[in-house]
Amino acid sequence: MAAAPGALRFNTDSLKMELYDGNQWVEIVATSPEAQTGGARGVFGSGGTDPSPIFNVIDYVTISTTGNAQDFGDLLGAYTIRSSCSSSTRGLFAGGQNGPAPGYTNTIEYITISSTGNSQDFGDLTQVKTSLGSCSNSTRGIFGGGVLFSAPTTFQINVIEYVTISSIGNAIDFGDLSHTNANQVSALSSSTRGIFGGGAPNVNIIEFITISTTGNSADFGDLTVARHGHEGMSNSIRGLFAGGASPDNVIDYITIAALGNAIDFGDLTSARRNSCGTSSSTRAVIAGSDYPSTNVIDYVTIMTTGNAIDFGDRTGNYGGRCGLSNGHGGL
Repeated sequence: MAAAPGALRFNTDSLKMELYDGNQWVEIVATSPEAQTGGARGVFGSGGTDPSPIFNVIDYVTISTTGNAQDFGDLLGAYTIRSSCSSSTRGLFAGGQNGPAPGYTNTIEYITISSTGNSQDFGDLTQVKTSLGSCSNSTRGIFGGGVLFSAPTTFQINVIEYVTISSIGNAIDFGDLSHTNANQVSALSSSTRGIFGGGAPNVNIIEFITISTTGNSADFGDLTVARHGHEGMSNSIRGLFAGGASPDNVIDYITIAALGNAIDFGDLTSARRNSCGTSSSTRAVIAGSDYPSTNVIDYVTIMTTGNAIDFGDRTGNYGGRCGLSNGHGGL
């Protein structure tokens, strides 16, 4: 009898646990960034408040602890509703806006996560846009959807593009999302699969790509609530979507290697949209918001279910949908 996606087994030859991703058995990594680095670091970049101003602040937390965020440095420009992704060493911030169109950018910037300091120029997205979703593994950063400015109008797009995180350069076309309502879509990943969910106007679509290839996305399932402006976070097994929409406080989850609809996980401590989300192998952290404006940081334990718990505060009332870490599920 064929194994079902998401099934686990112990390989007696390699003495490793493996997970069936629907096509093959994949080894579950037994080490973690916490063991290797002394604790995964969550970094939050850019910042907006409702309705203004917009900041270039970068701040950070150690995900395994609780407490207030600390100053990391500054981004090259003040933008909000950006997109971010990372390897275990380097974090990227891409796109965004510093006001209505034409105040959009195609800039990609980078930081070294283990240090502190200002960001540096990496390259450019293929288009000038804001409100895109992003995910990554240790090699590639993937950016999907968003709102494009092409004078004199703006319109939602379903373009997916990618960069090689360890190098510096411009993004390259990857393929397309299945729907064009990808304004403020959210994304998360395992080391092999990227997941995109939601979008504006509010949709409940979840779709996936294989990060190491190129091509269009395929259907995964549905969110529990149709929404946009939410955050995606993950470890190597489970993905979480939190907040968004009106705003709301909903958290739901999926098993990344399987296909199917999201399941209710619990609630944030308060309803919010356009927060910054990131994760370690054990915890998901949701920081700040620009609607309503807040500096609150929440966390949950990814492999359980239940309501979020207070973690601390950001250095200011910043949102912007721009969180990354050196310990998320794609690494």
